Amino acid sequence: LDNKVLLLYFGSGQCPRCRSFSPLLRDFFLRLTDEFYVERAAQLGLVYVSRDETGEQQSAFLRSMPRRWLALPFGDAFTRELELRFAVAEVPAVVVLKPNGELITSNAVEQIRRLGPSCFQSWQEAAELLDRNFCLAEDFDNSVRRSITDPIRRLKYRLDKKKERREEGEESS
Repeated sequence: LDNKVLLLYFGSGQCPRCRSFSPLLRDFFLRLTDEFYVERAAQLGLVYVSRDETGEQQSAFLRSMPRRWLALPFGDAFTRELELRFAVAEVPAVVVLKPNGELITSNAVEQIRRLGPSCFQSWQEAAELLDRNFCLAEDFDNSVRRSITDPIRRLKYRLDKKKERREEGEESS
């Protein structure tokens, strides 16, 4: 979670408001971190802090959410400490933190509902993150370099090989 904006999602799979908000948060998270939507994942981490009544309820809820979500173990004592530290009185609640643990927003539920993924930009600026939306030199070390004409060349050589095989077949007949 180094150099990432951290979201603490206090919720419950049984709470009606959480059930209506969780799909929005799921979509919000995916639109910022899934390569299907973005070229490079946003510097964003999410930890689910469960208010579920049983471990099975927590597990069932987490199965319907992105695998990149982290979660505190069910019944962890740290859950209560986080609730007190950030004065979480009701769920759903989304606490937004800088990488060093400083508070950016005490409850971002309404921001996420109104603005969607665009609110991440203001959190990123508030967190003063080092922008990693560029490729480092190491990213290119193991990559295969190809020219723009590479697909055309491969097609040409494939056709040439087929032609050679046909000619060899005709000669041996």
